[in-house]
Amino acid sequence: MQQSSVGRKLVKVMRGSMMLCPSCYDSVVEEKLMDKNTYVEDYHALFDTICPGCDDLNRPLVDDMLGSSE
Repeated sequence: MQQSSVGRKLVKVMRGSMMLCPSCYDSVVEEKLMDKNTYVEDYHALFDTICPGCDDLNRPLVDDMLGSSE
């Protein structure tokens, strides 16, 4: 089954943009992880906040960012 981007919102991270479901986006806003330009600097906190569906949807970017930080 193909995942849809309908209803998802973008946040920017150091390697690109991530699509988040409305619930994860609201959590990111509530945790104050992004600035006024929707940029998230603390991507480790972001990865701890997002649901498995958003994690899977953004897997290539997540893997790239985690691989580059180690």
